[in-house]
Amino acid sequence: MPPNPRATQWAQLFALPDQPALPLQARLRAAVVQAILEEHLAPGAPLPSSRELAALLGLSRNTVTSAYLQLIDEGFLEARPRSGVFVAHDARPLSAVHAEPLVGRSGQASQPPDWSGRVLRSLVDKPTLSKPDRWRDYPYPFVYGNYDPQLFPTEDFRECCARSLARSQLPHWTPDFETDDVPDLIEQIRTRLLPKRGVFALKEEILVTMGAQHAYYLLAEALFDEQTRVGLEEPGHPHARNSFSLRQPKWVEVDVDEDGLVVDALPAADYLFVTPSHQSPTTATLSLERRQWLLRKAELQDFVIIEDDYEAENLYEGTPMPALKSLDKTGRVIYVGSVSKSLSPALRLGFIVAPRALIKELRVIRHAMVRHPSAFLQHAYALFLSLGHHESHARRVNHAMQERLALAAQALRDHLPDFEFRLPSGGASIWVQAPTWVDATELSLMARNHGVLIEAGDVFFAKPPYPCPFFRLRLSSIAASQIPAGIRALGIAVEELALARGEKRPAGGRTH
Repeated sequence: MPPNPRATQWAQLFALPDQPALPLQARLRAAVVQAILEEHLAPGAPLPSSRELAALLGLSRNTVTSAYLQLIDEGFLEARPRSGVFVAHDARPLSAVHAEPLVGRSGQASQPPDWSGRVLRSLVDKPTLSKPDRWRDYPYPFVYGNYDPQLFPTEDFRECCARSLARSQLPHWTPDFETDDVPDLIEQIRTRLLPKRGVFALKEEILVTMGAQHAYYLLAEALFDEQTRVGLEEPGHPHARNSFSLRQPKWVEVDVDEDGLVVDALPAADYLFVTPSHQSPTTATLSLERRQWLLRKAELQDFVIIEDDYEAENLYEGTPMPALKSLDKTGRVIYVGSVSKSLSPALRLGFIVAPRALIKELRVIRHAMVRHPSAFLQHAYALFLSLGHHESHARRVNHAMQERLALAAQALRDHLPDFEFRLPSGGASIWVQAPTWVDATELSLMARNHGVLIEAGDVFFAKPPYPCPFFRLRLSSIAASQIPAGIRALGIAVEELALARGEKRPAGGRTH
């Protein structure tokens, strides 16, 4: 018997979208809504019966009936007694009437604006951490920017999101907060996160941001102009450099050694950005003596310190070093922190701790930009903190990172014995120095052919050397089981680069 053309048409029109995370009923609703909004089904058009559609799509009749009932409740469909189900007459929103574009007197359309001449502050050509297209397909991603599916606390975070969506909790986050933040999150930051870093602050001294980068941008907008002298570690954090650069300050490079920021002979500056817990990218921890001397220098030379307490929670040995902010007695330290980085960078929740006069100014600037970060996310994360999930997750992450660091260190010794590195006391990355003939950017391109992604070091320098032998291996996005094979594959890429350069490699570095 020949196929029924009408049945074939229905089957194609209502093919379920490839979204396996959604239940079948939701996928069917999505298919029907898409057909209506894309004008494949006109107002008043009949739909197949629930029995017919269920047979065509291989679904239960109850699934189709439930989908139809919800779409009727939502105004997409309407039921007519003894006639069936039809597309509602007002299912699709009204659209503007199509109009022909205006043309000039010559009969030709006018030229579009020259945006290259109009854009006054551009970051397009600024070097930054980046990944290739489809980078998730690479088997060995030693890069930053992905959550770890093995470590993500799915059930705990789902519980907190579900609790926030309870009717009793809606009044706590659904109103417009204007310039304010969700009080529960401010309280958790103030009483749970900051005291672990030795920092004690009033609620008026804390501002929630959409991650640390948003904090950099707000501070630059409020404090920097073309005459402001801004000190940055060299090498240092490229995202901070780029966010600050929009205000075009005068850059001051500050040296970094194996112990972090070099405090002696600091050049004159108005602001100094530092990552003292685990220096980005070298992972060095600033000693207590240097911290105290840096604060004294800030008083003597009259500058303000912007402290990014980068990965302070990721400590594997020794006693946690107090934050600079905890040692600050004169209000010269602006503290930037993150509450979501170890969970997933995509959550975008950070905060600033600063004198209340500055926080008041930053609130108004933030309001003009984004109003405030998602109140729902703030409330859910406040629950995540209050229920102890943050601490238990941090313990799991630290244990996993210790294992990954040990595996990476051993693999580097086995396959790249002429490459230098120092195992960090915390954090989630290793800063590697290759032999002087290696340029890490060239190596990173060769490594991609072997499925390996690394972070070439030139992006961390304001004035990178060439060749730049430094690169960073980030361990937060790669499974422990993949690390030895990934370093071995990187070793093969080094062999290829050595062959192209005519360089001899030590026998211990052979990876064949």
